[in-house]
Amino acid sequence: MAKVKAMMSRVWQRNSGNPLVIGGLILATAALVMILPRSAVGFALFLASLFALFWAKLEPRHKLVMGVISLVVLLPVIGILNRYYMDVAIQIGIYMALALGLNIVVGLAGLLDLGYVAFYATGAYVWAIFGSKQAAKFMHVGTYPLRGEYFWLFLVIGVVAAACAGILLGLSVLRLKGDYLAIVTLGFGEIIRIVLNNLDKPVNFTNGPNGITAVQAPALFGLSLGQGIDYYFIVLGLVLLVITVSRRLQESRIGRAWEAIREDEVAAVSMGIPVVKAKLLAFAMGASFAGAMGVVFASKQNFVDPSSFSFMESIGVLSMVILGGMGSVTGALVGAVIVTVLQLQILKSVSDYFSYLRNAGILNLPAQLEIAKYEKFVFGIILIIMMIYRPTGIIPSERRRLELEGKGSRGDTGTGGPPEGGKAVPTSSTGTGAAGLGGGGY
Repeated sequence: MAKVKAMMSRVWQRNSGNPLVIGGLILATAALVMILPRSAVGFALFLASLFALFWAKLEPRHKLVMGVISLVVLLPVIGILNRYYMDVAIQIGIYMALALGLNIVVGLAGLLDLGYVAFYATGAYVWAIFGSKQAAKFMHVGTYPLRGEYFWLFLVIGVVAAACAGILLGLSVLRLKGDYLAIVTLGFGEIIRIVLNNLDKPVNFTNGPNGITAVQAPALFGLSLGQGIDYYFIVLGLVLLVITVSRRLQESRIGRAWEAIREDEVAAVSMGIPVVKAKLLAFAMGASFAGAMGVVFASKQNFVDPSSFSFMESIGVLSMVILGGMGSVTGALVGAVIVTVLQLQILKSVSDYFSYLRNAGILNLPAQLEIAKYEKFVFGIILIIMMIYRPTGIIPSERRRLELEGKGSRGDTGTGGPPEGGKAVPTSSTGTGAAGLGGGGY
């Protein structure tokens, strides 16, 4: 295994700076998906080639051109040939934004939020109520549903509503840490779901468990944008915006303040960081990303109901952040892609294949051992293995990697081995706050 890894590393080092090789890899995998439109492996390889482009040692202009061609031309063509891949691409984009939002709360600020899906539901219901006939059941002013042009306004309203919900949650948990914080946020998420499920009486705001149907698609200058390709470009634009905001926040004084609070809140206070303001800002920023994607989700699905926002959705997004690497923007993106493709494609394909063998009489499995029932189990096993052998995640932030490796080299914990070269990496006893804040506040 070590020899194979070394050989692959040498091949990558030799070819990662060649634009022809990287471009050829992207075109070859795209052609494979077009030739075999039902191949889950082919689509996974195409997505892997995009990440290869991200890590390649190419000039920025070469990366930009290849990235534009891949995301604006090749992926939409693949989606047109197979609508299922278009839906998968849209889902990946939605979960990328959700993972980046939760990464701010959990990865940067260190606030374990198990009710993150509540903010997603807030944005979804804001547009679902007014973008359908539901609002006419309790509002007697105006005509409903609102036209598709209002979708863009409600993107902003969804962001503001979710951010306000995030601030309300933050105010209630300011003094809580660790397990207590996790329990309260979990309860908050369940309260929101139960309220949505029961808010159909005495005044029918949400239509209860029946959900809201016929949600308007977005429109621009009278042109409806309700097709899969339209949602793909809307989601792509929002994801690029979220990535830009996340990177700017992480590299700013606010981001360093969040990391200081995560490592040692007492030390952060002593450095002059306004902890209350920083925590509330983390909750608000993370929630705002979820609110925006909730509006898109409601419009795309044309239907929302409380069951779409269960506790398992929060766990799914949290697993993306942990798997990719907490505190890392790139890690959150990679985690979102891997978890989404794993759940929507690879595990489903394996399940369908075994079901085909069972129906054809080739493989006689009892109903209790049907593979479809064990998809979550297999996913859980993968996460456990990942946490044992790669506790920092696939692409951890540099600071977090050094922290865990430094602890492992001193024998403090069993979460990481010594870094390369066998030398311990020193870590600050007061966390990361004093290192990059320049003496207090932001």
